[in-house]
Amino acid sequence: MTHDARRFAAIRVAAAAAVCAIVVTGAGVAAAASGGTWGTAREMPGTAALDQGLPAEALSVSCASAGNCSAGGTYADVPDSSQAFVASEMNGTWQKAREVAGTLNQGRAAVVNSVSCASAGNCAAGGSYSDGSVSATEQAFVASEVNGTWQKAIEVPGTAGGGAVNSVSCASAGNCAAGGSYRDSSGHEHAFVASEVNGTWHAARELPGTAILSKGLGAEALSLSCASAGNCAAGGWYVDSSNHFQAFVASEVNGTWRAAREVAGTLDQGGGAQVNSVSCASAGNCIAGGFYHHNPTAGAQEAFVASEVNGTWRTAIEVPGLAALNQGEAAVNSVSCAAAGNCAAAGFYSAGSRQQAFVASEVNGTWQKAIEVPGTVALNQGGEAAVNSVSCAAAGNCAAAGYYFDSSRHAQAFVVNERPSH
Repeated sequence: MTHDARRFAAIRVAAAAAVCAIVVTGAGVAAAASGGTWGTAREMPGTAALDQGLPAEALSVSCASAGNCSAGGTYADVPDSSQAFVASEMNGTWQKAREVAGTLNQGRAAVVNSVSCASAGNCAAGGSYSDGSVSATEQAFVASEVNGTWQKAIEVPGTAGGGAVNSVSCASAGNCAAGGSYRDSSGHEHAFVASEVNGTWHAARELPGTAILSKGLGAEALSLSCASAGNCAAGGWYVDSSNHFQAFVASEVNGTWRAAREVAGTLDQGGGAQVNSVSCASAGNCIAGGFYHHNPTAGAQEAFVASEVNGTWRTAIEVPGLAALNQGEAAVNSVSCAAAGNCAAAGFYSAGSRQQAFVASEVNGTWQKAIEVPGTVALNQGGEAAVNSVSCAAAGNCAAAGYYFDSSRHAQAFVVNERPSH
């Protein structure tokens, strides 16, 4: 990975960082105008037993219904070795995290980058593992949960040359899509999408339009969301002729992927941009979020959201409220929509020398001001925190997962829930 703004990749478990996973439950601070209340973060059950005090991090969370979610990420079982994990919340109670089943990971480096749940107990997870080759090539995998039981992971068909799944999305049980990147025989990186139809994963294909945008210089799908089977959206980055990273979005309509296009707007002043996350409430009604550089010479990085309304992508806007909070770099790492016009965006911003986690809510089509994630400021004694993933089962009823640094600057994982206010 060549550009330093790939925040979601950089916040995978850092070497020498001791990470613990966290969940948030119970009554907490009301999120402004969101109609919900975020509880207090706590360690994710089971991760302490898996990592034995070594690093762990929750990278993705997905909720099929209130109190029925799944999360995934990575943990270190021994120094310089990482394994992928999944964990499930059932009827409001988080079960113990467990290692992803299968024997794919021969190179001792595995991670779940994304999880998606179509219904309670029917989910998919995707990420990467190292094969047993001398070069320990990164390979893409997917794993399915069927009726509450996680199945063994499989390599994504068509990606044997190397790659990674960055995002999965399930429209219904057994009907999912995955997006990420693969490398061709010359080592060039390309964006791919792959579909699961009635429980069977089909071969990955290059995302249409990305080769034209990048002119072969590189592209990657970082996020994908499906409102229904065959109706999805994807977003990520491509390298332009000036060797800058630019943000793209692409839509699948009735089973056919349309050509990717650059995110509309003039926010990016030449320093680069990318989409980190997309979420679709219904076919043609989606949200994309990420970052852009509005002042390349100063290195200033801001967070944006862009909306697709009835099949048309609108101009991107800066996340409201972050201009007042952000003193350096900010980005949306994740977005989630419970219904058209009712979404959440989350990520990080810089407050002086410290990095803090934020959430922002869209209510009836209007974005409210971003707020710090309740409880993370007190937890964040080491100066760095971020939300990696947010998922909303209903308006005002969401879950978020991420990390913070403790006083020893060891990374610790957290999850937090937003509950409807009464």
